[in-house]
Parts: sequence; C-alpha cells; structure tokens
Amino acid sequence: MWGHVERVHPDGSAVAAAIRSAARLARPSVPPVPNYKLSMSIPEWLQAIQTYMKMLQYNHTGTQFFEIRKSRPLSGLMETAREMTRESLPIKCLEAVILGIYLTNGQPSVERFPISFKTHFSGNYFHHVVLGIYCNGRYGSLGMSRRSDLMDKPLTYRTLSDLIFEFEDSYKKYLHSVKKVKIGLYVPHEPHSFQPIEWKQLVLNVSKMMRTEVRKELEKFARDMRMKILKPSSAHSPAKERSRGKSLSPRRRQATSPQRRACRRDKSPAVVDKKGDLATLNEVGYQLRI
Repeated sequence: MWGHVERVHPDGSAVAAAIRSAARLARPSVPPVPNYKLSMSIPEWLQAIQTYMKMLQYNHTGTQFFEIRKSRPLSGLMETAREMTRESLPIKCLEAVILGIYLTNGQPSVERFPISFKTHFSGNYFHHVVLGIYCNGRYGSLGMSRRSDLMDKPLTYRTLSDLIFEFEDSYKKYLHSVKKVKIGLYVPHEPHSFQPIEWKQLVLNVSKMMRTEVRKELEKFARDMRMKILKPSSAHSPAKERSRGKSLSPRRRQATSPQRRACRRDKSPAVVDKKGDLATLNEVGYQLRI
C-alpha cells in the first residue's frame, strides 16, 4: 500500500515517510451509523445513508479492505456489511452496494437491485456497480465512485430507463462509452437469507442497440420486477404437484436392524451336534442353551 502511495501522491515517498515516522497520529474519526426515525421520509433516509457512505470516503489506496464474493449468500454479505460499520474504513463501489442493502433492510417499501456498467475508455474496459432503488413509483440509486455523478441519484426518476440514461449521459462527460448494462433482481429484506444476490438477470449490449430498443427492454423488465414474476436463475426447479393421499418423499424400505435379524435367527431351531446331545440335555429331556 505504501508503494502505491509513493507512486500516486504528488509528494511521493516524502509523505509516506512522514506518516510512518510520526510519533503520534490523530485518531481517525468514526462516523456514526445512521438510524431510521419515524419522522423521516424515505428520501431523507436514503440521503442519510449516502451521507454516511461519503463520510467513510472512497478507497483510493489501491488495497481492498473487505472481501466481497458475489456468490456468497445474503447472510454472509450482511456480516461483511456489519464489519464495515465497525471498522469505518474507506470503501469502493461494490462494498457500497452491500452496505446500502444492509442499511435499507427493514424498509419493505424500498426495493433494492444491483445495476452494473461496463464502459470503454482509451483502449481499456472499466466496471462499476451501484444499488438501484425503487420506491413509490420513483427510481434512484445509492453508491460510491470517484465521480460525484456516477454514484447516488435522487429518487425522482419516473422510469428505470430514465435512470439508466442519466448514468449513460454522466459517463459521456468523462469520454466513457457504455458497452453493457446488467440489472439484477430485487434483493429480499431477509438478512439471514441463504439466497445469493442475483446480479445480472438482464444484460443489455447497449452499444449495439438503439435507445428506443433499450427503453423497451428496460421497461418490460421493470414491469416484470414490480409484478414479482421474475425468479433468480439459480432457483430450484418447481416442486411436483402433490396428489391427494400421496407423499412426495420417496418410499423407504423398511430396513431391518442387525439386532432384530439376530433375534430372528435365534428363534430358529438349533441344530445340535449328535456327539453333544447327552451333554446338553437335562434330566427332563430338554436342551440347555449355553
């Protein structure tokens, strides 16, 4: 990390040496985690969350402080989000999405879904992700970025396509051309769910599509999401229809324990060696088992 600081900071190795050799450093400030109040409106609550993310600051160090694996279940990602609030370290766009989901849990009127962008600039491809928000018929977003107009958007956009086109226009200011847009499904409000986040239910190659086509696909997808008819691609196959009086569980063979089999064998008449007949018979004539 210090080598990265020496490469990118204007003062180079001098600032790194000054920090590392300092006897006493000021204790970093720890921003308080926002708490929802009944008097707050949803836009005010979203603004409080975004302000908290900005106080954590964007991570320019080149080192990622929190490991985020997209395939992890939601419960594991929420544990990472709790760690972010405890450590209060700078975050990047992917950490901001997980933190935004964590802080908006418990608000059933607020639907959250990931929006990913793949852009091209100066021969290189770049990836970015924000947390899309839908509430009361309006769209917005939460997130973190090096650019102030590529992270949070107010909850004022009437359609999902208006929100996506706003991001596309913001990218054009920095000479980035948007190649692909990926949109996931609504994230459930159950923090203990073992279901992973669906990150790319819809993938649009916007660089090869007209805006009218993009708008049509986005509005159809948004309508299906609002009607809750879309299912994750990782969902299990539908359950079989249960017949009356029949169980769906496979029939089990009645296994016989070794002890019971042994008892059954004991009940069979014993074959006594003729030479030992006299030794195992009592005076009444019954056989004695040893």
